[in-house]
Amino acid sequence: MILRLIASLAMIATLAAPASAQDRRLPASPTELRLSYAPVVQKAAPSVVNVYAAKVVENRNPMMDDPFFRRFFGGGPGGTPREQVQRSLGSGVLVDASGLIMTNNHVIEGATEVKVSLADKREFEAEIVLKDARTDLAVLRIKDGRERFAAIELGNSDELQVGDVVMAIGNPFGVGQTVTHGIVSALARTQVGISDFQFFIQTDAAINPGNSGGALVDLGGRLIGLNTAIFSRSGGSQGIGFAIPVNMVKVVLASARTGGTSVKRPWLGAKLQAVTPEIADSLGLKRPVGALVATVTEKSPAARGGLKTGDLIVAIDGQTVDDQNAFDYRFATKALGGSAQLGIVRSGKEAKLSVALESAPETPRDELVIKARSPFMGVKVANISPALADELRLDASAEGVIVLEVADGSLAQNLGFRPGDIIAAVNNEKIERTRDLERAAKDSVRRWAITIVRGGQQISVTFGG
Repeated sequence: MILRLIASLAMIATLAAPASAQDRRLPASPTELRLSYAPVVQKAAPSVVNVYAAKVVENRNPMMDDPFFRRFFGGGPGGTPREQVQRSLGSGVLVDASGLIMTNNHVIEGATEVKVSLADKREFEAEIVLKDARTDLAVLRIKDGRERFAAIELGNSDELQVGDVVMAIGNPFGVGQTVTHGIVSALARTQVGISDFQFFIQTDAAINPGNSGGALVDLGGRLIGLNTAIFSRSGGSQGIGFAIPVNMVKVVLASARTGGTSVKRPWLGAKLQAVTPEIADSLGLKRPVGALVATVTEKSPAARGGLKTGDLIVAIDGQTVDDQNAFDYRFATKALGGSAQLGIVRSGKEAKLSVALESAPETPRDELVIKARSPFMGVKVANISPALADELRLDASAEGVIVLEVADGSLAQNLGFRPGDIIAAVNNEKIERTRDLERAAKDSVRRWAITIVRGGQQISVTFGG
C-alpha cells in the first residue's frame, strides 16, 4: 500500500513538472534504487586511455661551473648525469575511431615522448597533433593508424543542468582505470584560473591527480566534459572538481581534424570588460550583468557589425551573457562561417546586432632570435598580427614587436626582458617589424633608450652600451 502510494505521488509530481524536466525524477520504488550504472561504464570506459608523457630536463648543479668541483659533481665517469627524464601521468579520451585523443595540454606540455595505454592494456606510441594553451587542451594521434578504435560519443554541454548525475573516468594516482560518480555541482565557473576561457563544469565526482584529461560523461555515456583540475588542500579529491565543457573540446578537435597546427576560433575584434556594481549603477542596471565594450578595432567583425564603445552585451544567439567570461566562451564555441546575433543595451535601449563569425587575420610573423650584442641579445620576437594579438590576449591596437621567448642566462634575461613584452621604440626610432629590431640591435651605441609595453603599461628604460 505504501509503495503504491509512493509510486502514485511520484507519477503526480512527474505529470505536474515542466516539460524540460520530464526525464529527471526521483526513484519511484526500491526496484529503481537497485539500478546500476554498469551499462554506462561499459559504453564509455573503452574510450578512456592512460597518457604517459616523458621529457628530458637538464639536471644542472651550479658547482659544475667550477672546474675544481666538477670532478665531484658528475664531471667524470660514474658521476651525476647532466640530464634526467621526467615522467608525467594523465588520462585521455578517444574521440575519433582513427585514433585521435583529447587530453589536457598540461599533461603533455614539453613532452618529447608520449605513449597511451588503452583500457584493454595495449600500449601505443602517440604523436602530438595540436596544443592549445588557451584552453589547456591538446590533441594526440595514435601512430598505429591501421586499426579502428572505440571512440566516445560527444554530447552537448549546453544541455547540462545543476543536479544532473555524471561519472568521471580516468587513471587517478596511476592505480588504473577508475570510475567515480556524482552530480553537476555548478555550471559556468569562472574563477578557476587555469585557462583563458573561464567557463568550467563543477562536479563532486571524485577527481584526483592522474584524472586530468579523462572523461566526464552523462548517463547516456556521452562525453560532456574533460576533467582538468581540482580544488584541494590535501592533494586529493575534496568534492570540488572542474571539467572543460565538451563544446569547447569540439572547437579544438575541429581544428585538428582539418590539419591545423593552431586553433581557429571566431574573432570579435573588441576589448570587453567586466561590469562592476559601480558601472551597473551608472548604466541603470538592477545588477551587474553582461560584458561592457571598452574598445572596438577598426575593420573588425565587431566594427562592421555596428558594435560601439560603451555598448553592453547581454546575450548571444538568445543565450544570456552573465559576464565577460561567459561571452568569451559562448563566442569562442561558435562555428566559423555565418554570423552570431548579439543582444546589446545602448543608451538604455535594447538592440540586436549581427556579427560575422570569422577568424582573426594572420600576417607573416617573421619570428627571429636577436643574436647581436645588445640588450635584446637572446630574445625571440615576432610581428604582431590580429591573430597573434588574439592568441596572446593583447590589445589589438598594440604596435611594435612581441617578445615570445627569452633565452635562459641571456643578456636580455639578465636585463629583465620577459615573454609578452612589446618593444615599441629603440633610441627614439619606432619599431614596427622584427627586422627593424634586428637592424637596431646591430648598431654600435653606448646608450640604449628603449620603450616597451608590459601589461598595457608603457615603460621607458635606459641601458649603457
